[in-house]
Amino acid sequence: MAEPTLDDLRRYAVARTLFKPTTLGRAIQRLGFVQADPIRAPARAQDLTLRHRVEDYRAGDLESRYTRLAVEEDCLVNYGFLPREHLALMHPREAARAWDAQTRRRAAELLDFVRARGPVHPREVEQHFAHGRVANAWGGSSNATTRLLDDMHYRGLLRVKRRDGGTRIYEAVTHRPADDSPAARAQRAAALIDLVVRKYAPLPAASLTYLVRLLGYGAPHLSAQTQAALRLARDQLASCRIDGTLWYWPADENPASRRHVSDDAVRLLAPFDPVVWDRRRFALLWGWTYKFEAYTPAPKRQFGYYALPLLQHDRVIGWGNLSVREGSLQADFGYAARKPAGAAFRAALDDELQRMTHFLAGR
Repeated sequence: MAEPTLDDLRRYAVARTLFKPTTLGRAIQRLGFVQADPIRAPARAQDLTLRHRVEDYRAGDLESRYTRLAVEEDCLVNYGFLPREHLALMHPREAARAWDAQTRRRAAELLDFVRARGPVHPREVEQHFAHGRVANAWGGSSNATTRLLDDMHYRGLLRVKRRDGGTRIYEAVTHRPADDSPAARAQRAAALIDLVVRKYAPLPAASLTYLVRLLGYGAPHLSAQTQAALRLARDQLASCRIDGTLWYWPADENPASRRHVSDDAVRLLAPFDPVVWDRRRFALLWGWTYKFEAYTPAPKRQFGYYALPLLQHDRVIGWGNLSVREGSLQADFGYAARKPAGAAFRAALDDELQRMTHFLAGR
């Protein structure tokens, strides 16, 4: 196999994840994981990601079809949606921090309540228990009952049955016991690394290390095993060094293959789309720094509240901020260098805005 160039890696990074649109279930299966985010600007990140990969996808389709899919809301390297089969790699999950006696008692009471009641809205649970308020990670306060529901979901005592208007409806769940032998734990850790590599490849070495560290969110009890599996993976994955950076990708894929061809479409990507998720890789492939600034004070923003990376062929050339005002889609664009000239780009961008309008219209 010929050593790939940076241009090869760029084409490969785009083509391998922007596959031909398919069904919703197959797209999630192929992606392995879809990161979720609650901000709608102009739609949630999971919907913005899936619209490029699911035929005739509309905003809200994942939520409305969720109960008919073999998909779960859960954690991997962050929170999102993944094929149900992957849960066995992480559950029963052992949280890094143990509950105190009061929290264990409250969780047991809440679990009994959910088992007796069936699927519950957090509002029903709060009305019954009224646990008060607790400080959250953003410097404010959250409903303590909602926080406990989230924590019970994380620990595998509850699952998301569905969403009502974006709110999680929980039900009790019991995960099958896992084989806890050293060999089985090592096997699960290796499978988790394979999952994230296949989602985010090609990966700079530092990004691979970072992703494995993030697996401590989805599988904190396998941290030692994932570190050991990483050492083995470095020998088993394909790799090359370009301009001093060591890159990794699955051994059964060829970044230099001629089949990695970009099309003529212009696409607005979610900030967490696998094409752009790794900001280190982003800078290496496209030569500029993109930042997600939703939590940056407005005066300090360079790109905008929810800037969507703008992809043309195999290049991310800029960003767009979109909003809907009085039923009309409004778009404001910025470019890393010069705005592309010519009628072909203008037509392709207009086509993307038409697709976005159709996507936002819903069912």
